Amino acid sequence: MADLPFDRLDPAPPFSYVGIDVFGPWTITTRRTRGGQAQSKRWAVMFTCLVVRAVHIEVIEEMSSGCFINALRRFCALRGEVKIIRSDCGTNFVGALSELNVNVINIGDRPIKNYLSDKNINWIFNAPHSSHMGGSWERMIGIARNILNSLFMETKQLTHEVLTTFMAEVTSIMNARPLVPIDMDPDNSFPLTPSTLLTLKSEHTVKSFSIEDFCDKDFVKISMEMRSTTCKLILETLENSIFAYFTNATQMETRVQKLN
Repeated sequence: MADLPFDRLDPAPPFSYVGIDVFGPWTITTRRTRGGQAQSKRWAVMFTCLVVRAVHIEVIEEMSSGCFINALRRFCALRGEVKIIRSDCGTNFVGALSELNVNVINIGDRPIKNYLSDKNINWIFNAPHSSHMGGSWERMIGIARNILNSLFMETKQLTHEVLTTFMAEVTSIMNARPLVPIDMDPDNSFPLTPSTLLTLKSEHTVKSFSIEDFCDKDFVKISMEMRSTTCKLILETLENSIFAYFTNATQMETRVQKLN
């Protein structure tokens, strides 16, 4: 396996090195007409920080260079300067199918080139047919889709405002995930999350649970974990006791042999 790129390991401020991809679309209701409702499509651009693993999502109205520049400008205005952008070599960004009248964001367009040059942003494409090289943001898109599916189940009519709100909630949920395994020590119950690194607030990501939030299966799981931990402690104590007993017995036997 090859080494990770330097922007995955280089300590840097959040969103200095990002991976980017577009997912969607979703059909939304734009306005009501006499004959019914006018509908259109919306896409989402996900920016994934390659250092602290935080995400940022922007909604765009169409797959065009102008909409993408506006989304990138909003992202830079909120998250700060970007040094390197990585993406796959798909048709969403390359624009190789423009002659087939397909909606794409062509990075080769002059407006995007000028904006990247003015902001000193370096855009790096992964090798063609190498989706595994973008796993750090492809996995985040999969998680975002699962969260959106659960949110859409409670929505009767999807509008642009509702979709934008859902994207903000999805971003908050994904940035609240733990980055490292949670310690079982009650004195070290503070999980490290991307939101903590972005906002330096613990209340934004850590929510206290009441006893009513748990079901019987949760208590069975907790009791099994407690039993497993207790058994390990008993075995370790018994092992130490047996080792100490045989050590003392050996020392006593050696002393008796010396006296005789």
